[in-house]
Amino acid sequence: MSKFGLKVEEGKEGKNGEPSIGPVYRNPIAKNGFPSADPDLSTAWQLFRSAVEKYPGNRMLGWRDFKDGKWGSYNWKTYKEAYEETLQTGSALRAHGIEPGARIGIYGANCPQWIVAMEACSAHSLICVPLYDTLGSGAVDFIIEHAEIDIVFVQDKKVKEILNEECTHAKRLKLIVCFTSLQQEEKDKAVSMDIKPYSWNEFLNMGKENPSEPSPPQPLDICTIMYTSGTSGEPKGVILTHENMTASVTGVDHFMEEFEDKMTVDDVYISFLPLAHILDRMIEEFFFHRGASVGYFHGNINEIQEDMMELKPTFLAGVPRVYEKVHEGVLKALEELNPFRRHMFHVLYNLKLKWMNLGYKQKYASRLADLLAFRKVKNRLGGRIRLIVSGGAPLSSEVEEFLRVTSCGFVLQGYGLTETCGLATIGHPDEMCMLGTVGPPFVFTEVRLEEVPEMGYDPLADPPRGEICVRGRTTFAGYYKNPELTKEAIKDGWFHTGDIGEMMPNGVVKVIDRKKNVIKLSQGEYVALEYLEKVYGIAPIVEDIWVYGDSFKSMLVAVVAPHEGNTKKWADKNGHKGSITELCSLQDLNQYVLLELKSAAERNKLRGFENIKGVILEPQPFEFDKELVTATMKKRRERLLKRYKVEIDDLYKRLNAAAKR
Repeated sequence: MSKFGLKVEEGKEGKNGEPSIGPVYRNPIAKNGFPSADPDLSTAWQLFRSAVEKYPGNRMLGWRDFKDGKWGSYNWKTYKEAYEETLQTGSALRAHGIEPGARIGIYGANCPQWIVAMEACSAHSLICVPLYDTLGSGAVDFIIEHAEIDIVFVQDKKVKEILNEECTHAKRLKLIVCFTSLQQEEKDKAVSMDIKPYSWNEFLNMGKENPSEPSPPQPLDICTIMYTSGTSGEPKGVILTHENMTASVTGVDHFMEEFEDKMTVDDVYISFLPLAHILDRMIEEFFFHRGASVGYFHGNINEIQEDMMELKPTFLAGVPRVYEKVHEGVLKALEELNPFRRHMFHVLYNLKLKWMNLGYKQKYASRLADLLAFRKVKNRLGGRIRLIVSGGAPLSSEVEEFLRVTSCGFVLQGYGLTETCGLATIGHPDEMCMLGTVGPPFVFTEVRLEEVPEMGYDPLADPPRGEICVRGRTTFAGYYKNPELTKEAIKDGWFHTGDIGEMMPNGVVKVIDRKKNVIKLSQGEYVALEYLEKVYGIAPIVEDIWVYGDSFKSMLVAVVAPHEGNTKKWADKNGHKGSITELCSLQDLNQYVLLELKSAAERNKLRGFENIKGVILEPQPFEFDKELVTATMKKRRERLLKRYKVEIDDLYKRLNAAAKR
């Protein structure tokens, strides 16, 4: 058996009330210690400067303009052009008296101006503080005050949220710089609040007229304070240093040296995950480091396939929900084929899967299958995809296998948090033994498991399971202005992630649970809610699902958003008509959904108490309500409970009454 993660330190059994800890694992590249850091690439500014020197004429930042009622082809800014704008932006900041160490907010959707503002911060030892594009004014207001932000670079659509009277701390701002231009009423409102407003071009011109030399940072200086959206409570400000950033980027260099297929300057990444999220930020940093191109989606996630057809990216990164939609789309297209072609698709799928399981690389496993069937899946993603990465939450094995077989590209999962500056573990391409796992430790990371006795997870048992703990060069410095939370999260140098993992015999990690999303039912049984949502979410009738239970109840219920297409098919077959909202009110559909969930439970051998006993049907998936999910599509459970509490209480009353009859 190949070993992808190596044991470098033995585990210890817990004594005197202390939890047991499992062995420490490292990446084989770091078997005898982490690779040496490159002193010429020790800050984010050095990474960018180096790339500009090597690749001045390469296409760096791509975007689409809306003209004549439609989105045009991609426009491109070269590395040299982006660098010149960065110098001008930094000079304009310094001309306004902004000194190293100041916190600079960036608020808006991904675009070239976002990156220029970010790089200008690095050039002058300023601290970049992203504001989540998907957060409401309440969180933005909190971050402006908590991080003591003086200047905000902002998308035109978000200016009104900054100037909103509910954003009470906006009055501390000195400047607002719009990514494009401001309306006259917005300028007047800003001036009335003693905030100086600038359009993008006005600010660049100020920098041209007042040139200032960069004031580069040191490796241990703060690069960014990245606020995590969180599933409850106020956002937490994660402090990431320049050393964290460069270790994450150069670590991928070391990792990729192991493989035959190399990244080139011709690679293109389509950016649609929020740049305020660590996954997208680090991917873009790496692409810039290698002189490759990043193209931004035009802003509507429902039309991203149009952007992909225009951009033709070679690299795609997303959260599991993105890939579940790709999977659903292909399955829907399959249903429309005649029986013979549908049968041939499944024959070719199983043929290619067989050869991949025997160790053949995906591109050699069945070129016939790729030609006859799977190139069409690849074409749905633009036709040039070479690598697909999933992060943010575990991707189901079913969807991962499907993508590995049909996408004609490498597919792998990574695991990490904002607190680990992106990657803590990373899977390997073409290794089918890693299906359903998140791979071995990253190059600059050590991983171990810690006992969680109340959930029965023991890192010294067989299989070894426990809370995933991480340390290394990419681990954050702490939570901004929150030493208590920092001490709670980092103990003896180890960051406690709150995720439950299983260490596989080959040294790779499988994420199986979430420490905080486990509840105990009234009969004393523990239930992992996220795991159940993953299991039930595969049912064809389910578009989205939130499973609920608590310690005072003996059974689970769920709010289910039915899959619209499959619900309409059920309605046609059973003589029902109406909109999805009208269909969701039908008791017949409620019972059908329950039967489908029961079938999913039986297929996955769930225990009796893990079965859903009652459902509430919701016409609209949770992702359409930004109050109910985070930017990475994690459910905000407290808000969901608040939203559906009346219906849940009523459902439990009916279930209890039925149980007594």
